[in-house]
Amino acid sequence: MTKQTEPYTPIACGLHSEYELAIMHRRTMLLTWQDENSEMHTATLLPVDMITRDKQEFLIVRDNNAMTFEIRLDKIIKTDPKME
Repeated sequence: MTKQTEPYTPIACGLHSEYELAIMHRRTMLLTWQDENSEMHTATLLPVDMITRDKQEFLIVRDNNAMTFEIRLDKIIKTDPKME
């Protein structure tokens, strides 16, 4: 489970819809995000679900090694859909 000390900032509705569409169409995305240790990451990931916990929203993603983890939505810096 991810523990964030910074207050959550809601994301734009359009971006939220983009994640939902990627989940529905099983479309990978190139994401750049900041983790709870303020480290930056960039990876091509498959969004599989979105959850809300403690008034924060998270994108559940799967990497190329079938490892599943969550990214807090307001910590995603850049999103690029991958063309297939």
